[in-house]
Amino acid sequence: MKQVSANEAKQSLGKVIDTVQREPVVIQRYNRDAAVMLSMQDYEKLTALNIEEFDRFCDRVGERAKKRGLTTSKLKRILNAD
Repeated sequence: MKQVSANEAKQSLGKVIDTVQREPVVIQRYNRDAAVMLSMQDYEKLTALNIEEFDRFCDRVGERAKKRGLTTSKLKRILNAD
């Protein structure tokens, strides 16, 4: 992964955008990693993976709750409790 300073990224934004089409670019500020630029394609892949993982997590939690006897009516009572 390529690294550039924030100043370099600012001065050469077009070049950095061209680079992120091939690989992510870490932007450093005060010699510390501050941000990462990704291509739109990489960003879309990443967000899709996160959504899929969240759906799998929710399914696992739902199955565990169901095995432990949680029903829709019990859940409604819990959520409506003051």
